[in-house]
Amino acid sequence: MNCPGTKALLSRGVRRPGGTARRAFTLVEVIMSVCVLALTITTSITVMQRAFLNFDSARNLEVASRILQCELEKQRLLPWAQVSNSAYTPTIDAVFLNNPKIAGRFTLQRTIDLLPDRGGKLLQITLTASWRSFDGRTQSRSYTTYYGQNGLYSAFTTRS
Repeated sequence: MNCPGTKALLSRGVRRPGGTARRAFTLVEVIMSVCVLALTITTSITVMQRAFLNFDSARNLEVASRILQCELEKQRLLPWAQVSNSAYTPTIDAVFLNNPKIAGRFTLQRTIDLLPDRGGKLLQITLTASWRSFDGRTQSRSYTTYYGQNGLYSAFTTRS
């Protein structure tokens, strides 16, 4: 059926005086597309913030692990009298303090427990590194090791 004006009525848009229809978006379509675009941008910004926070946490955990491992190795080289001294305070190695991003952020603490069931010749040493994360929360990581007065073999095979 080829009636004049039918094509203009069936197509969406405004009819121009020349007789041809001009296609356009309605206000509802524009508002919906703006809402979808705003939701997409907001979601992607939130995801990126969370990703940066996780990246910062992973980096800090890696640095804390390295600090703790370095201090554990230093503890293993110390003599029994110094390791068993509760006044001994560990310090963060100069390798880490030379980096300005690490120097003021991390603290290191040590606790020792003398295990009485091993004749007073075995220590449980716990080192804890603490820091403030990107969002301001305090986080920590701990390593625990054992130190025997005459070595671990002696502490576990002989009882006093």
